[in-house]
Amino acid sequence: MSKIIKIGTRDSELALWQAHTVQNKLHALGYQTEIIAVKSTGDLILDKPLYELGITGIFTKTLDIAMLNGEVDIAVHSMKDVPTALPKGIVQAAVLERATTLDILVHKGDLTFTEKAENIGTIATGSLRRKAQWLHRFSNHQVVDLRGNVNTRLQKLKDNSWNGAIFAAAGLERINLKPEQFINLDWMIPAPAQGAMVVVAMENDPFSRAALAQLNNQEATICTHIERQFLKVLEGGCSAPIGALATLNHQENTIHFKGVLFSLDGTKKLSIEKEINSDLYQNFGELCAIEILNNGGSDLMQTIKNSLEK
Repeated sequence: MSKIIKIGTRDSELALWQAHTVQNKLHALGYQTEIIAVKSTGDLILDKPLYELGITGIFTKTLDIAMLNGEVDIAVHSMKDVPTALPKGIVQAAVLERATTLDILVHKGDLTFTEKAENIGTIATGSLRRKAQWLHRFSNHQVVDLRGNVNTRLQKLKDNSWNGAIFAAAGLERINLKPEQFINLDWMIPAPAQGAMVVVAMENDPFSRAALAQLNNQEATICTHIERQFLKVLEGGCSAPIGALATLNHQENTIHFKGVLFSLDGTKKLSIEKEINSDLYQNFGELCAIEILNNGGSDLMQTIKNSLEK
């Protein structure tokens, strides 16, 4: 084990936590590593919504280039930020055990704005998926754009008069930033692969790939495969309100799947809920996506694309 595995990561607190988690796991197996942190375009451009930047892999692009240039050997990502098609030469090498998939609303102590449909309120999120699902439930509310890493977004919530902001519970829990004032949004379907960490490596690097294979969690790999396949077939990327959640029932050897596609304003909702035998998971996400597309999803996706291109 003479080679030192160079771990690429973004330089936010959460990204570094994730990289150190992978580093510790590799050290426990006897591997030597070094962490190399880089700033991503997604971190640098904070005044434009993600879908306007024209790159689905905005948070991964800088690390992809560093890998292809040989500056780092592997890269650690929040899996929901990773495009469904990886760049040529880069492969998925490990999905770690998944954390909670929940979205949460961080608020300021007063939840009366959520108690009646006619109440007004202002919520912040940079996610089209969260925005559409929130407006579907609270059509009178205003949703404002919120960008930046977890720390930045929490600070912006404090500095503004918004009623609350939506976060992935997993990110806040990982770096002990989950405030006391929050509620679980268990009705909100998460982003595909939310709560999962993925490590990618170069296809032609058998040493790093063999090391990472020992960290792979099979359940997380199967469930995120289904969710990301669903996203890929619907052509989501960062540019459509798509939610997906697959869960494995070990006792019954089944997988339960929920998928949704919303219009940008949340008024239209197409959903699917299905269960299959776990052994049949390989193209399950694709079949669910095709069903959505055939039931009005194709037209809705076209409308979304047209709106975002204006």
